[in-house]
Amino acid sequence: MELKKLKARLSTAVRGHKLLKDKADEMVRRFTVLLREDKRLRDEVEGDFSAALRQFALAGALTPPYVQETAFSMPTAKIGAECGTDSVMGVEVPRISLSEEGSVALPYAFSEITSEADDSVKMVSALLPKLLQLAAVEKAVRLLSYEIERNKRRVNALEYIMIPQLEETIKYIRDKLDENERASIVRLMKVKS
Repeated sequence: MELKKLKARLSTAVRGHKLLKDKADEMVRRFTVLLREDKRLRDEVEGDFSAALRQFALAGALTPPYVQETAFSMPTAKIGAECGTDSVMGVEVPRISLSEEGSVALPYAFSEITSEADDSVKMVSALLPKLLQLAAVEKAVRLLSYEIERNKRRVNALEYIMIPQLEETIKYIRDKLDENERASIVRLMKVKS
């Protein structure tokens, strides 16, 4: 009876090992896709961010600091972020979407500020959704990497500890049953003779 139970546990462990191995392969594939997306977004955001900073520096050189401070101190739009989660291979990853309320008009009079400031404000406002998307992708990459490590530990525990122990125990029980069977056959032969 114990041999039958162990055989059932072994077949379940082997099947679970195969499923976990397949899950690990798929998670690694999705991880690489997210990693490529992360790199692309990061390069894009860094390029846009440096361009916006250059534009702000140029605008700052052409406009006195007190005028800049007054011009940029009043917000014209209210931005809200709606957070949720998506599931990637059983891992909950963040999903962020923006909602903008208010006007798109610039918060200052055009006679006070140069056109470089206008361009820099537009660049920064276009950069915000990319930044949030980059943050969500990076968090997803981090969470997926943790889950890949956890899954790898499970696969290794099954492959190198549990399955060999079960096979060894099954072999030991079979050997004992075979030995008992041979002993009973020898006993019957002795009785018969």
